Amino acid sequence: MGPGPIGKVRGTGLSILLFIVTFGIYGYVWWWKTHDEMKAHTGNGLGGPLAFVIAFIIAPVMAFITADEVGKMYELRGQQKPVSAVTGLWYIPGCFLLGIGLIVWFVKVNGALNEYWKSMGAPA
Repeated sequence: MGPGPIGKVRGTGLSILLFIVTFGIYGYVWWWKTHDEMKAHTGNGLGGPLAFVIAFIIAPVMAFITADEVGKMYELRGQQKPVSAVTGLWYIPGCFLLGIGLIVWFVKVNGALNEYWKSMGAPA
């Protein structure tokens, strides 16, 4: 299946702020929406509902899956992957070290996803 609808660009700073203000609830919304958009675009991947369930049960696993799915979208276009499942390793120490790794992970993954959507014509 080829490229479908283009996803939404979500500001990294605003997303982090929403995550903090909602005490983490926005993280689940972000996972649902981004995975829904990636699946609609490529025809592959988890999709929103399944991403939500996995994130709710074992969030650290989603760090690897999300980064991998974003990287695969680049790969499908014949481009080098800016993120991959290995990027998920930033998430693990972030759970224990004041969240620094979580922020690094999110900046890398959301940034790569935003750049992909922009390159497909999504408004910034």
